[in-house]
Amino acid sequence: MSPSSLLLPPFLILSLLSLASAASILSFSSSESPWGPNNGTHLISTNRTFTAGFRKGNSKPDSFFFGVWFTNSRDQFVVWSIFRDTPFDSSTQFSVSSRGELSLTNTSSSQALWTVSGSNSSQLILKDSGELQFDKWSSFNFPIDTILANQTIPNNGTTLQKGEFKFLNASVLAFQDNDTYSNSAKILNLTTDGTLMMSDTSKQVASDVGKTDRLRRLTLDQDGNLRLYSLNATSRTWRVVWQAVQELCTIRGTCGRNAICVPVGSTSTQCVCPPGYKHSTGTDCILKSNYSSSSSKFLQLDFVEFGDSNNNYMQSLSPINFADCKSQCLKNSSCVAFSYMFTGNRDCNLLFSPLKDGYWSPATETATYMRVSESETDTSNFTGMTQMIETVCPVRLSLPIPPKEAKTTARNIAIITILFSLELLAGVLSFWAFLKKYSKYRDMARTFGLEYLPAGGPRRFSYAELKAATSDFSNIVGKGGYGVVYKGQLPDGRAIAVKRLKNISGGEAEFWAEVTIIARMHHLNLVRMWGFCADKEQRMLVYEYVSNGSLDKFLFPAHTNLNDNVTEDETDTNTTLLQPPRPLLDWNTRYRIALGVARAIAYLHEECLEWVLHCDIKPENILLEDDFCPKVSDFGLSKLTNKKDKVTMSKIRGTRGYMAPEWVIHREPITAKADVYSFGMVLLEIVSGRRNYQFQRDSTESEDWYFPKWAFEKVYIERSMEEIVDPRIIEGANDEAVERMVKTAIWCVQDRAELRPSMGKVAKMLEGTVEITEPAKPIIFCMPDEH
Repeated sequence: MSPSSLLLPPFLILSLLSLASAASILSFSSSESPWGPNNGTHLISTNRTFTAGFRKGNSKPDSFFFGVWFTNSRDQFVVWSIFRDTPFDSSTQFSVSSRGELSLTNTSSSQALWTVSGSNSSQLILKDSGELQFDKWSSFNFPIDTILANQTIPNNGTTLQKGEFKFLNASVLAFQDNDTYSNSAKILNLTTDGTLMMSDTSKQVASDVGKTDRLRRLTLDQDGNLRLYSLNATSRTWRVVWQAVQELCTIRGTCGRNAICVPVGSTSTQCVCPPGYKHSTGTDCILKSNYSSSSSKFLQLDFVEFGDSNNNYMQSLSPINFADCKSQCLKNSSCVAFSYMFTGNRDCNLLFSPLKDGYWSPATETATYMRVSESETDTSNFTGMTQMIETVCPVRLSLPIPPKEAKTTARNIAIITILFSLELLAGVLSFWAFLKKYSKYRDMARTFGLEYLPAGGPRRFSYAELKAATSDFSNIVGKGGYGVVYKGQLPDGRAIAVKRLKNISGGEAEFWAEVTIIARMHHLNLVRMWGFCADKEQRMLVYEYVSNGSLDKFLFPAHTNLNDNVTEDETDTNTTLLQPPRPLLDWNTRYRIALGVARAIAYLHEECLEWVLHCDIKPENILLEDDFCPKVSDFGLSKLTNKKDKVTMSKIRGTRGYMAPEWVIHREPITAKADVYSFGMVLLEIVSGRRNYQFQRDSTESEDWYFPKWAFEKVYIERSMEEIVDPRIIEGANDEAVERMVKTAIWCVQDRAELRPSMGKVAKMLEGTVEITEPAKPIIFCMPDEH
């Protein structure tokens, strides 16, 4: 072996050896005919990215299909195929006749299974784009379940199919043709940099957009979701970088009749039966016990909804109130359940058998009431957290029946005195018993309460587990206003970040309820929370560990601690010791980071069940994965802190330089526009590579020390956009994108909250789908000195 071959990556050496063991051809014509499954022949593209040939089927040993696949992916994913669902035997082969006709023929029966007409000089070739072509015929005109980068989509749209799921006209996801669960603008093209071009001039971008050195595919998966995958050249594995449906349980047909779909993490689901039902066949559920009209009751299922796109099994009503809705279902012998939305609109739906497309999600405001037999002993495991846990048993006192007539005043006084003494004694004894049994009751409440958590909820860790995982809390990776962050490792090998919280108020039920809501927030650009610890007085949250650390370490020349926070305990939640120099972020990476963060904050503001404000957006709270995909951290932690501080503003939360004027100066109630202001400051820092408060210090002798005011004048007055861009990457800057980011940032940092756009509109401004008009000039604003 030559020395140069030793420099090849291992996977490429294996691929070359595999190709060497089989005959590789660049074209197939009549001279190579016939071509069968046992020939060991593969058709490859010029750059060896794609391979075409016969593949083993899954039905029986002597079964084959013909397909095109990625050569260097670990799973050799098939992007196009024929006869994959109905494979043929080894007697079937390809041939090109003298007339130029390509045919797949079963030699045993002489039956042509598949033919394509061409000329006598036509050849079957595989292009570098993955397109299989024979004369005028192209595999790109007949996609199966996958679209490749720059694949031409026919003008009348295209249809992808996987089982009973279809992607119709490149815009509609449907189950069994007519049951639609996602509808968007038509996809026109998938570019090599990870951008989906839409028919309404909008764009959908991958989390690794801008990276042109990797292969991508848009695939309709077996679970009915449309996902964009990116191939990691090192591990040769696929990674999801975009998906059409965020909540998997909203996909039609995920579970069977009468079943409820429950998410398990962000990538899978499970089907469970409602109380009073049991599994039948597959994922279907049936009643355990039949009931009559006079012997039935209802079990409440919070956050559970059943769907019926054709309204064949649902009847919508406008009742007077909840009781009327329940009464209407009781009167109808065919009604097996009813749903009610507690929004004030009196939305009531009667449900009939079979119940279809049931799912659990905090995003729905619906409660479903299942009709079961009066004798049913099952209890609902889909009830609200605050209704589940009762830690103190009530004390009941029975008083003697007073006499009909009081004979003397002394007797009445004696009775009152005795009763008062008994009550006092019972109270003292009850309080003493409570103190003695407090720990036991509290531990039992924790145990029983967690048993009622819906399936797929966050995992509860014990203090001992986290102490062992973090080596006795020895590896500190950050300190902040909400607590200290430690790095650890679970027994299954997963790296974790454990945030040990402080200043947490509220009872056990309230803490668990809020943690459950936070854990249900799933987004590509939010740090994922895996679990929590509520062991005695300990309060800890367990997150995924993001290896590259926070954005500030890469953005600013020298990483320094944010010691200008408003209060001493509000320091950077991700600040660590002085780190070695990090690689310089190029312009495309900065743009992807800004867009990802905007989408994540918009998700918190506009798509969650509860209104969630971040309250501390800054580079230190933006973490980066290995491929620099941004992950917003510390979201939702303000929900767990003291509520009085949030309402009365007796203690300001946030970081100097990123706090909105109305919060600091006017002490007005905080709104979502405070997060918009903070994001605008971060956006200016991403473009310029400079701290906003450091800019203030460097310009104290000038009247133009205010960062947003300086940026506004450079853009709209001096027309010197290049002076804003980080000088270290100015050569590779995209002028149009820079201008869009700076103008968006100036809109975000307007001094009046009502002038700032919502985060959803901010994301569209960054994408370029919304026209950006000229904003007002930001006024000078600084954090007042505290004495």
